[in-house]
Amino acid sequence: MWRKSRLNYAPTSRNFPPIRSSAFQVAFVLLGVVILVVLLAPIIYTLGESSGGLASALTDPLIVGSILTSFYAAFLATVIVFVTGVPLAYVLSRYQFPGKSLIDAALDLPILIPHDAAGVALLLLLSPKAPLGRVLMQAGLCFTETLWGIVIAMAFVSAPFMIRAAQEAFESVDVELEMVARSLGASPARVFWHVTLPLSARGILRGCLLTWGRAISEFGAVVILAYYPMSAPVALYYLFITRGLSAAIPMTGLLVLMALAILVGVRLIAER
Repeated sequence: MWRKSRLNYAPTSRNFPPIRSSAFQVAFVLLGVVILVVLLAPIIYTLGESSGGLASALTDPLIVGSILTSFYAAFLATVIVFVTGVPLAYVLSRYQFPGKSLIDAALDLPILIPHDAAGVALLLLLSPKAPLGRVLMQAGLCFTETLWGIVIAMAFVSAPFMIRAAQEAFESVDVELEMVARSLGASPARVFWHVTLPLSARGILRGCLLTWGRAISEFGAVVILAYYPMSAPVALYYLFITRGLSAAIPMTGLLVLMALAILVGVRLIAER
């Protein structure tokens, strides 16, 4: 008998009782409203304040160029993390080996450490004065004040999102399906490409969107490793410190709209 996937037992809204007028439930609803106001009020107010300047922001060469740079660098970072992170996620979801728990815990470090500290760590490792950076420089690969510096900083801080999403997607695939394919003569590589990967593709795609969106929004690590060429968050900071708050509002609205678009895409993929 086939073993049912654990996803079949995930609770849905139909399993939950309606909110009633008990003091406990009312108190929790009110506390939830407070945090919703804290989270949504700045976003809604910013969108309202920036609406009049969105058209002019879309014609500003600095803003448009920085956004395109962020899109391109985030795409490259996502590709790099996809190619290297998905195999690691598969290994973590399917095999036991010494040090697995340590590696699994270390994957969350880029999220936990301050991102300006991540930028300093990358600079120490990849600057032309560092041993590794000197070797890479001689090979024609420089990470300071270059597009590749932005890419590696984005990849560093966003990799956990890809790996965790892929790991969760692989774990949701019934292992017995892979065992059946192996019993029919399929090689491990063929099982992965024709069984495991297609069944986990939606979760991996969600991880790609999360990785890309997180990479676009990165500031701390990027500004330390590669101030130029300017990414969108760095350009926003530059506008704020050189031209003031009013000049930064339209670009802030654009970045918020970009984040909302990515969020909608992730939710649509997750809910299908």
